Parts: sequence; C-alpha cells; structure tokens
Amino acid sequence: MPLTDADRNEIISRLNKSMAKVCPPMIQKSASDKGMEIIGNKPVPYGYKKEIIPGMYFASSVARKDMVSFYFFPCYTQAKALGALAPKLMKCLKGKTCFNIKKVDQVDEKEVTALLKAGVKIWKEMGYMK
Repeated sequence: MPLTDADRNEIISRLNKSMAKVCPPMIQKSASDKGMEIIGNKPVPYGYKKEIIPGMYFASSVARKDMVSFYFFPCYTQAKALGALAPKLMKCLKGKTCFNIKKVDQVDEKEVTALLKAGVKIWKEMGYMK
C-alpha cells in the first residue's frame, strides 16, 4: 500500500518533534514540512583538508514520494548499542545510517527521542559538542 500524504506528514511530524527535543544543545540547521536537519553546536574540522565547519552533521528527516527517510549519523559507529533503544525503528535501517520509514507505526516518539538523546551523548564524547 502506498504511503498517503497524511501518513507521510504524521511520520515527519513525529520525527521532527523528537529532533526538536534535543535542540538545544543541537542546532537546527533547517526545518520545514518536508523535513528537518540538525547539527552539533561546535565548529569542527572536517574532511581530508580539515576545513572548519559550523557543526558536525547529526540527523535529518526527508519526505520522499513513497517513504520518509531518517538519517542518524551516530548510528554509523554505535549501531549495536543504539539498536537496543529503538527496536521498531531499527527494522527500517537500510545501510549504516538511513532509516526508510513506510508506515506510521514504525515511528515511536519515545524510541526516537531516546535514540537521539543517546546520540547527543555520543557526539559529546567524540568532541562534536560543547
């Protein structure tokens, strides 16, 4: 069954609401009804040239035609530890950091909020946060 506009909006709303709970300390880089992006709050060197960027990418949500994508970068290094916090959401993990969500019941706000808060802790440990 294709994703309806109402379901897509509900999924985006739940993800954005959870991401807003970690801002601050995270910085909201962009937000709209089509998604949100948040970054760390400390300028850090990035890439092989070690150019200073305003904050390390943390998470984002993006509305797509047939799904909603949720990107969560702390998952890249800590997938096993974080997986226990959000078992429903982990079933949607495609690749290392991308969750492809096709149903509203795959997004539990408590799980997503717990996952994001654990990610903030990881970002602080890695030196991407003040």
